[in-house]
Amino acid sequence: MFTTTFLDIPPLAGADGSVTLPGSKSISNRVLLLAALCEGQTSVHDLLDSDDTRVMLEALRQLGCGVEQAEGGPLRITGLGGQPPATAARLFLGNAGTAMRPLTAALAVLGGDFELSGVARMHERPIGDLVDALRQLGCRIDYRGNPGYPPLAIGQPALRLDAPIAVRGDVSSQFLTALLMALPLVARRDIVIDVVGELISKPYIEITLQLLARFGVVVQREGWSRFTVPAGSRYRSPGSIHVEADASSASYFIALGAISTGDAGQNGIKILGVGADSIQGDIRFVEAARAMGAQIDSGPNWLHVRRGAWPLQAIDLDCNHIPDAAMTLAVMALYADAPSTLRNIASWRVKETDRIAAMATEARKLGATVEEGLDWLRIHPLPAGHWRAAAIHTYDDHRVAMCFSLAAFNPDARPVRILDPQCVAKTFPDYFETLFAVAQTPVERIPVLCIDGPTASGKGTVAAKVAQRLGYHFLDSGAMYRITALAATRAGLAIDAAHEERIAALARQLPVRFRAGRILLAGEDVSEAIRTEEAGMNASRVSALPAVRAALVALQLGFRGLPGLVADGRDMGTVIFPSAPLKVYLTASAACRAERRYKQLISKGISANIDDLRADLEARDARDSSRPVAPLRPAQDALLLDSSALTIEQAVSQVLQWWQERQPFPRAD
Repeated sequence: MFTTTFLDIPPLAGADGSVTLPGSKSISNRVLLLAALCEGQTSVHDLLDSDDTRVMLEALRQLGCGVEQAEGGPLRITGLGGQPPATAARLFLGNAGTAMRPLTAALAVLGGDFELSGVARMHERPIGDLVDALRQLGCRIDYRGNPGYPPLAIGQPALRLDAPIAVRGDVSSQFLTALLMALPLVARRDIVIDVVGELISKPYIEITLQLLARFGVVVQREGWSRFTVPAGSRYRSPGSIHVEADASSASYFIALGAISTGDAGQNGIKILGVGADSIQGDIRFVEAARAMGAQIDSGPNWLHVRRGAWPLQAIDLDCNHIPDAAMTLAVMALYADAPSTLRNIASWRVKETDRIAAMATEARKLGATVEEGLDWLRIHPLPAGHWRAAAIHTYDDHRVAMCFSLAAFNPDARPVRILDPQCVAKTFPDYFETLFAVAQTPVERIPVLCIDGPTASGKGTVAAKVAQRLGYHFLDSGAMYRITALAATRAGLAIDAAHEERIAALARQLPVRFRAGRILLAGEDVSEAIRTEEAGMNASRVSALPAVRAALVALQLGFRGLPGLVADGRDMGTVIFPSAPLKVYLTASAACRAERRYKQLISKGISANIDDLRADLEARDARDSSRPVAPLRPAQDALLLDSSALTIEQAVSQVLQWWQERQPFPRAD
């Protein structure tokens, strides 16, 4: 998962391949709570692993539920059997409405001593209509802050079940879902819920009703205005249950298949984990995408999407049935042939952010004309020549981040910056990795930042930190030579000209990967083995062999992948990536580098002599700078950075500042 403060997505041209979606958030948190309210144990397969499910699981643990997860196996929930939790609890629920609303209702009817809170945005999301409905039952709920909003305090109820319960249906369907899930716990008689006003997001209520039935409670309904929980209702564990992949998350890849251009998009996108028979209402996004021109085939657990009409066809659509997925239509509308209007989306105003305002504001940054009303949004298309590079503010809203990543496929080859990209962890932690696995673009569009310099200048540490801050791939070219030397010595080859061709053959097939700060050779962690002084000397000898260097060039070029690359070494800017937009030559005095190496060795318990280290470094500098192949020297357009008096963080900050100065995004962002 990307943990950077911003993620720059270079211009993308097409997409091709298969994606496997994470489990549905809506289903996951409903299943977790229902399993917690049952007697016995429920095995939950394919559960979404995200911020929202983590806060729900932590809440269930605090309430006394058993939560077990065997590696590679299902999650097992041991429920409360419909009884009140034995202890008081203070539950922090982040920004998870699918945890806050149902837990409020369930705990209010069971009774106890509970406080429910969340992040600042959760305390701005209305819950008053649910609280009012629960108070009709005799539940005791107090506001700890602003009336009508969390945080909440819950006490012991004095239940009254003889009259219908009225709840508004035009603010959030989660209020009705919460009541439907809580009331079977106290259904000593038929309990009637009357919905006041038009019920929005009906498909989410369908999910609730189907899951209740899986857990043994069949709710009767009269249209969408009256629901009856039968007397004697009691939750029974299904024993085992599978969570469908998230249909809302599918919308981004359905859109990707519809807008993907060029040869790369001819095969389209295969989406695995959800199909036409999904119980989720957002699967009807398929109908909207087809209306805009996408070609979509489907099966029981898959969708296959290809580009059809181009430009996409404008739509005027009542989106009440797909409230979350409809956000994706707003970005698809930028690629349409006329303005598109999304209607009946008032619920967007009370989600993780005011989504109508957010989508309008951020689309305008791209250059679009957007009109908005209380419950509608009209997006005018952006023709070629009118797109702008934009830094998208995400408002801590996962769907804003994922939607606007699709703007990187624009015809003007403008990059897109996503601020706070880690917000996608709410429902799809690996979204960007999944996107980049299928997205394609000409290799010259993938940005590369080169950091070269002499031995012990700190270039490897600085480059790794810069890559982490940017969310880019990392190439430690020095490690490539060290690994080649290690592979050669393990093969019994002396590192000299006599064995040059055999060492080059080894280098051409090096199965090397950089993962989480570790260096893997054929899956073996060799991070420590290649950092010895002997390994460094052998690497210097290997790098002097022209055939070996040639063999490693192609291997190093292959590390250039989306969204970008930070490459460190001694010839990254001069030989491997000469067209890189930023080249930094990081150096330090021999005395400073010797002192750093000395401290490093001593900290590892290795004895060393600082004078000998300095002499060795100076000799290595002389050898590397005078070698006939790719001698060590700065690229002509490299920026020199002397780190002798700098901390690592200061050097990283300087490199990032230079990088930012070369980006096309407005400085205000």
